[in-house]
Amino acid sequence: MKILVGNDDGIFAPGVRALANTLALDHEVTVVCPDRERSATGHGLTIHQPIRAEQVQSMFVDQVTAWACSGTPADCIKLALGALLDSPPDFVLSGINQGPNLGTDVLYSGTVSAAMEGVIEGITSIAFSYGSFTDQQFQPAANFGQQLLEHLIQHPLSEPMLLNVNVPAVPADQIQGVALTRQGIRRYHDLFEKRIDPRGKTYYWLAGEVMEDLEDDRIADPFILTDVQAIRQRCIAITPLQYNLTANNSLNPLLAWLTPLQNRQSVI
Repeated sequence: MKILVGNDDGIFAPGVRALANTLALDHEVTVVCPDRERSATGHGLTIHQPIRAEQVQSMFVDQVTAWACSGTPADCIKLALGALLDSPPDFVLSGINQGPNLGTDVLYSGTVSAAMEGVIEGITSIAFSYGSFTDQQFQPAANFGQQLLEHLIQHPLSEPMLLNVNVPAVPADQIQGVALTRQGIRRYHDLFEKRIDPRGKTYYWLAGEVMEDLEDDRIADPFILTDVQAIRQRCIAITPLQYNLTANNSLNPLLAWLTPLQNRQSVI
């Protein structure tokens, strides 16, 4: 199989190296990653300056073709699909990210956005994240990535979608299983720390405290864990995601809400 791998931690990140090198044992792997860390860039694209890409040697096993790209995570996948690859890949993978991407994190995550770019082009994609910002034991997550990919090959999905995979930061023998999950709610209490630079200019540093697993009663389902709950229980969380953000459950109620406005003689 032909596999395209991206990330948001950058071409030098150990997570992407573990994933690409593991997959290269059985597949044709091309890596296109940012040339530096581009975490939390969401689905941003570079449109006001050129995008540059250079092949990288010696970072991966010989079977891997790797490129460092000056753009965002989404840029990397778009560039690979539109210019660097001679034919479309069978799968687009992103990660392994240093740190989890749970709940509403997916709205900001460059890792998830890179994989979503594959889905936009009709390619089944997977985003992999490891549940620690410091521990770098990525091999168990890479091994699971290999297993999941083989499962997808043998049991294809009915339609292209993004599987957002979070692996708990515990030894492999302590992982309690694999759970199909729904997106939880992981909000942050934002804190902007005010500082003064050496020239006397004020700047702000964004920090914050996680307020995770806040349940929304409208979508509560006692039979399906949220991704946050699954990770807390030391399970690998697999959450299917889509790029269509339409609030379908609100369409019919909003029809009645909009009627008075529609009945006005002039809207403008």
